[in-house]
Amino acid sequence: MHAKRKITRFIPALVAAIVVFALAAGCASRGNGSSGNGSSSGTSSGVEKPNLTVAVVPAVDSAGFFIALYDNLFKQQGLNVKFVPAVSSETAIADQVKGTYDITGGNYVSYIQAQQAAQADLEIFAEGSVMQPGAQALYTLPGSKITNLRDLEGKTVGINAPKNILYLLVASALASAGVPVDSVHFDSNIPLPGMAAALKAGTIQAAVLPEPFASQAETADGVITLSDLNQGATTDFPIEGYVVTKQWAAQYPNTLKRFLAALEIGQEVADTDRSAVEQSFEAINGPQNGQVTPGIAAVMALDTYPIGVDATRIQRVADVMFQFGLLKTQFNVNSMLLPSSFFNFSQFSSSGS
Repeated sequence: MHAKRKITRFIPALVAAIVVFALAAGCASRGNGSSGNGSSSGTSSGVEKPNLTVAVVPAVDSAGFFIALYDNLFKQQGLNVKFVPAVSSETAIADQVKGTYDITGGNYVSYIQAQQAAQADLEIFAEGSVMQPGAQALYTLPGSKITNLRDLEGKTVGINAPKNILYLLVASALASAGVPVDSVHFDSNIPLPGMAAALKAGTIQAAVLPEPFASQAETADGVITLSDLNQGATTDFPIEGYVVTKQWAAQYPNTLKRFLAALEIGQEVADTDRSAVEQSFEAINGPQNGQVTPGIAAVMALDTYPIGVDATRIQRVADVMFQFGLLKTQFNVNSMLLPSSFFNFSQFSSSGS
């Protein structure tokens, strides 16, 4: 059972962070009193859509979301959030465009690719994670003849979707080691929970695993680290963000603000309280949805969890994508960011009861 925690100690820091972000964006909030506990005192802050379906990849990149979900922070903002585990960001985007999902949390690479290809019209409204050592790595089996990145030439690496963030991280690491990326084959149709089985079957010789899938495979299957991917051009790399379609943002602006207010508290807690992250992953409803055991939660590597949206940081993703051929032309991420006028939280309560 997930133990509820007092999070009020984090709220002043969060509010200060929101104000700093708003000022930096040229849209400082003007205090007009708060309505308390997610209720609104006027139509300007009313929730247009209280029931939301949110698809998120159940990796440590999503820690802020899971804290907000299992600490009832969304409920305190008047929102009922149904979590759906996303197999990959690519599939989540397709369903989001169809209207199956209201909000998704996934990797920036897939979002930027979809935007440039006009497959979706998305807006990034929050950052999710910035990679840290151990959070994303390449793994092999004990006794493998592959002992360094150069040994991957002519071999097959498993990733969960074509040309996504995992591909980009491997491409960056290979470049740092002087290995041409086109000398390595990629199997891009393996769900993350199935990577260890694919290694054992010999269909792949190395696998890219984010946490907590990596710690689970280490514990259950004995996989070993070949190379940490927090290196080279992708050191401290932005991994995950949260998006809506532009049409959805225009239709439900107050709902989005309330979701964001709760999410940012979750981000603050995730970035400052490891035990909170561990407990939130233990509380996920079932292993098939991303739940981990206390033993895995205690050893999984974490990311950092930023508040607000740093355009320069996200632009770095597009620039590295262009560098490694995932974009044919350079791309300006500002076309995917909400206007600064959106970020006015003065009408919302951030504390709840």
